[in-house]
Amino acid sequence: MEKLTEQILHDVIRPRPANSFKGSYGKVTLIGGNSNFGGAIIMASTAAVCAGAGLVTTATAASNSGALHAQLPEAMFADFTADQQLADLVSAATTVVVGPGLGDNDQSLHILKNVFAHVRPEQNLVIDGSAITLMAREKLTAPAANVIYTPHEMEWQRLSGIKIGEQTEAKNQAVRDQLNATVVLKKHHTEIYTASQIYQLTIGSPAQAVGGMGDTLAGMVGGFTAEFSNQPQKAVLAAVYAHSAIADKIAESQYIVLPHQISRALPSFMKKMEQVPTEHQIGFLN
Repeated sequence: MEKLTEQILHDVIRPRPANSFKGSYGKVTLIGGNSNFGGAIIMASTAAVCAGAGLVTTATAASNSGALHAQLPEAMFADFTADQQLADLVSAATTVVVGPGLGDNDQSLHILKNVFAHVRPEQNLVIDGSAITLMAREKLTAPAANVIYTPHEMEWQRLSGIKIGEQTEAKNQAVRDQLNATVVLKKHHTEIYTASQIYQLTIGSPAQAVGGMGDTLAGMVGGFTAEFSNQPQKAVLAAVYAHSAIADKIAESQYIVLPHQISRALPSFMKKMEQVPTEHQIGFLN
């Protein structure tokens, strides 16, 4: 297992060319947030915007539109029950993020199936939260794409069939091979399973044990894979590392870290990482 280090940030985050425009940095479509769990998709969308994705659209329950516009005017809204509109938004995206706050009822399942039916092989597909639970329960197969699962250990148990106490590197990698996907297994020291390597995140803080932390990570993975689409696997690793690196700095002065604080710190953090090619520098919040 290879230790993930800050170098991954310098490998991925590069200065933006002078002739950039929003189309240079990809489109992210996020799907989730039923009437009870709107906060999850708003946190994920905030992370995607703050990570630097060029265009972000949030497909969610209509009841969430006011809160989304108030908290995140940079994101566009779509009603996830409008089947054709959702299909078009999914097809047009660089990266699709599905699952945060989606729920697990019949409507949620219908939406997930609609998303899967319109994902294209060249896209990134981040599958998180409720979407993983639905896949496991309904025995759904992910569409052909660059698929990235972001489960916590219980969600991974449902999807993989491996009990939490038996989730060894070898067993996890074997299921990853069957899924043909990247797996970001969220735990005390998060593990990332790819086709060629297993990585371990050695940073992170118990201050991150807060609702919405995983939603924020899913959104960051979505934003990074859209913005740095020429190296999607490294983009996933960079998002995972940045998520905990920012949290560690905030935790120096706070008992807990709120997920939206990570997102809001991302732009300045990424600027510092762009400017520092080799040496460690985590003083971005000072």
